[in-house]
Amino acid sequence: MIGLVTIAMTSTAHWMTNVSALSVIGCLYFILTFFQHIKMEDERLAQQSKIAAVVCLAIALLIQAI
Repeated sequence: MIGLVTIAMTSTAHWMTNVSALSVIGCLYFILTFFQHIKMEDERLAQQSKIAAVVCLAIALLIQAI
């Protein structure tokens, strides 16, 4: 019985690590698109990219805190 609980917790930890890593990758992507939109002087898309980058970073950091 203890083995099943350990496996379930390990599986959850792997999923949380994967989601966190994908969120960091998404954050980097949105940061790069933010700079691209700044260069193109598109304020609306720059604002959206900035918000998306902050949300992705928050998800990545909060998952690690759980």
